[in-house]
Amino acid sequence: MRRHALSAALLTLLTLLALVATACGSRLPESDFTGRPSGPARTADTSPLKVGIILSETSPVGGQAFSGPRDGARAYFERLNAEGGIDGREVEVHTCDDGGSGVGNNECVHKLVEEQRVVALVATTVLDYQGAPRVSGAGVPDIGGQPIGPAYDTYPHLYSIYGSLAPREGGRPGWDGKQYGGTEVYRYFKREHGARTAAVVSYNQAASAGYAQLVARGLRAEGYKVVTEQVDLALPNFRAVAADLKQQGADLVFDALDTHGNVRLCKAMDQVGLEVTAKVTNAQNWTSTVAEDYKDAPHCRNALWVTGSSRNFQDRDSEAAKEFREAMQGADRLSQWQLEGWAAAMWFADAAESCAPAGITRECVDAYLQRGEPYDARGLLIPVVFEQLPEPPSTRRTCLSVARWQDGEGWVTAEDMNTNCFEVPQIPYEQ
Repeated sequence: MRRHALSAALLTLLTLLALVATACGSRLPESDFTGRPSGPARTADTSPLKVGIILSETSPVGGQAFSGPRDGARAYFERLNAEGGIDGREVEVHTCDDGGSGVGNNECVHKLVEEQRVVALVATTVLDYQGAPRVSGAGVPDIGGQPIGPAYDTYPHLYSIYGSLAPREGGRPGWDGKQYGGTEVYRYFKREHGARTAAVVSYNQAASAGYAQLVARGLRAEGYKVVTEQVDLALPNFRAVAADLKQQGADLVFDALDTHGNVRLCKAMDQVGLEVTAKVTNAQNWTSTVAEDYKDAPHCRNALWVTGSSRNFQDRDSEAAKEFREAMQGADRLSQWQLEGWAAAMWFADAAESCAPAGITRECVDAYLQRGEPYDARGLLIPVVFEQLPEPPSTRRTCLSVARWQDGEGWVTAEDMNTNCFEVPQIPYEQ
């Protein structure tokens, strides 16, 4: 169950028609048109096209945790500008670090939406999106954000990178305060790898513990025996957790931890000799630095699996993924969140291109995002959909991107994400 895609939705987008060109020639001779006044030519707008990126870069979680989507989006816009921009206009990127606080987030919204007058926000990645009502109220499309909190299932004009089916009328999130997510991840490991006993490890912190409870509910719904473990956020004893998991016979390990916690858990698993079918993590930990990060846990490292809703950034058969990697050459590391930021920027660019004939405005970009067609960012995303359903679905067909770490190879795509699909129950949760 993807944390961020837990209430997937359907992107209903209304597209602006371009000016209609005449396809048929006139039956009158050209001489009949000479000397006739032509209307004033439209002056081309060459001013920069402003977009904003809000992130919690200096949050308590740490600098690298939320910077990936920004870096991917910037790389896309730099490449786009080198090719001439959008309708001859350079994309001017304005970023704002909200420090991980609601107050800081409101300040960033004021700066970008009200002072800079950005046409859209792109790849928003924040801990506390308190400014979301102001963004929505201003009619500013927020495109391809990471739904860390419930805002993307609450407000109109906000479009997460994973979609939403919720009404999004600005009241309570989801349906009467409840969001929904599927069990496709657990179904996959049960069907493909015969897993039966799964552990869920979390911190004794509200967001981590809440997510762990959701994972445990999904696992039970798929018939797993579930072992839950919790460690102290300040003084975690991962060795004791690993020893207990070994005694309980866990063959799958899920977590609600950051990368640092995952590394320490893996090291402890190797220390106690716990070998599992899969140590499953999420897109936030899907990075190119696994060999370095997990250098002290070789067995656990080679049991790492990731799941998500976007194409493996190391996919060797995808031209779109290759283009992303080429644009990111020189980066200290590559990550899946960078690729999703790249896809978010592409999404904005496609919307803006569709608006160019009549003028690129907030209203037109937002209309593109509501046109009722799935979006896949040239195959980088499992088609993203937005739909405002009056009632939550009880089941849903959901597809899944899966990759496994292999030393010497990196992240190897395990399944075709567009055919690795399951009809699974939708489970309610609250944030």
